[in-house]
Amino acid sequence: MIKSRNRRHKIAAAPAAVRLQTPAHVRWATLAILLVAALILSWGMYDAGRKAGIPDRIEPPREEKTEAGPEMERLSQLNARLQHENDELRIKMAGLDQQLQMDQAARQDIASQVKTLQGENTRLKEELAFFQNLGSAPGKTGQRVSIGGLKLEKGKLPGEYRYSLLLVQSGVRGKDFHGNLEFAVNFQQNGEKMVQPLTSRETSDDPSKKFDVSFRFYRRVENTFWLAPEAIVDSLQVKVFEKGETQARLMQTVNLSL
Repeated sequence: MIKSRNRRHKIAAAPAAVRLQTPAHVRWATLAILLVAALILSWGMYDAGRKAGIPDRIEPPREEKTEAGPEMERLSQLNARLQHENDELRIKMAGLDQQLQMDQAARQDIASQVKTLQGENTRLKEELAFFQNLGSAPGKTGQRVSIGGLKLEKGKLPGEYRYSLLLVQSGVRGKDFHGNLEFAVNFQQNGEKMVQPLTSRETSDDPSKKFDVSFRFYRRVENTFWLAPEAIVDSLQVKVFEKGETQARLMQTVNLSL
């Protein structure tokens, strides 16, 4: 019983907490009032800032319109036109250069032909004079063959030389002349004087064999020979032998034409 009393006494002594419950419509009204107040405050700050000159939003800077656009377009068109004209001029220059080269080649060819014709004309004049002198001179019974127009010249390439001569049978020409020629070139090389016999193309393997000739009225002989490029040619000697004879009928020497 005593425990029951004590338990009731403890229950009675405990403090009681009282909570007042707010109605829902009051809470919603309070929230609406606060929201409206926040909106009014925001609008006031925005309006104050707009009146102070602060822009609503930051816009990117706009490019100023100037006259540089049309000027750049005009210069671009001018540059394109000049490039086109330069290309046309380059094509014309290339054509003119090619034409000039062709003209120069043609001139050189004509000059070479003229030089050749002049040399041929000179040779023909010399041969004509030789024949005229030969026809006016009395015939010699001891000498039937004469040498005319003997020449020795440099070739176009280093070490190349060319010689030419005319053989004419004088006196009574009742039969052909059969014989051979012997050529020898005199030159200097390494400070020494040297003599070298020349051979024909048909007998290049046998230097001792002479040039065979056979003719009745006249015979022109032309040939080319080669020496070392450093050799200095002085003269060319030619001997004429009649077939079966060991002694030369005649001999003639010509110096190198400069």
